Amino acid sequence: MTARQQWSIVAAIIVLLGGALFIASRVLGAQLYPVSVGSKAPDFRAKTVDSVPRSQTLADYKGQVVLLNVWGTFCLPCRDEMPAIEKLHQALGPQGLKVVAISMDDPGFEQKIRDFVREYGLTFQILYDPTGKVVNDYQTTGVPETFVIARDGVIRKKVIGASDWNSAGNRALIAQLLAERGK
Repeated sequence: MTARQQWSIVAAIIVLLGGALFIASRVLGAQLYPVSVGSKAPDFRAKTVDSVPRSQTLADYKGQVVLLNVWGTFCLPCRDEMPAIEKLHQALGPQGLKVVAISMDDPGFEQKIRDFVREYGLTFQILYDPTGKVVNDYQTTGVPETFVIARDGVIRKKVIGASDWNSAGNRALIAQLLAERGK
């Protein structure tokens, strides 16, 4: 076997191992890097539902306490919890809480989302991710699913399903996180 043939075999093995590692990291990514309480919140990119959509990312809220809600207009539990989220926003928004709700509705549903926002009188940030990337990156199992993200970008609470976000317990947690300035 010539030196050239030996190097070709070595190169082929390296390419195969690299490909296997890449595929394994994609397949096992959720198990290796779960999105859970105590983990760093993944960055996201979603767009506003304004007439001229703008992209927003988690980095846009860096250093702030964020309640990130993944929802859909088709979701009855989402409809049930939205009034409590709005009340929480009204109560703690002035102290610095950023409420961001990302719709996972299908492409072309911007008007339906705007109608939903108007119907419920929502005044917090509504974003739209028709690609489903936020759902994948946050490993959501359904809607609604909500994450409370501290100023340091770490997830402090994760709730699968509807919750009373204006309850005393939820308000106390968020008030505590808001008080942790510069920590």
